[in-house]
Amino acid sequence: MTKPVLILASAAAILVPLGAFAQSSGDTVYCHSLANVWRAYNGGMDPAADVAVAITHCNSNPGGAIPVLEKALTGDKIKLPPRS
Repeated sequence: MTKPVLILASAAAILVPLGAFAQSSGDTVYCHSLANVWRAYNGGMDPAADVAVAITHCNSNPGGAIPVLEKALTGDKIKLPPRS
């Protein structure tokens, strides 16, 4: 490999995971916002199993949890929090 290609490949190897982390961090914050809205509107009621699992996955798998929480909230006609 030539030196410029090697430098570019090294930079990409460093920057791509950082971009994924930034996306994941934003998703985690949004997921927790959805969970908080769900808790506020449902006043301590036990969530359905899928919602309970989604809430517990906000830190480990926010990408999978967000659609479940959004569906639960919109199904109850609850306005979703803004996604930043």
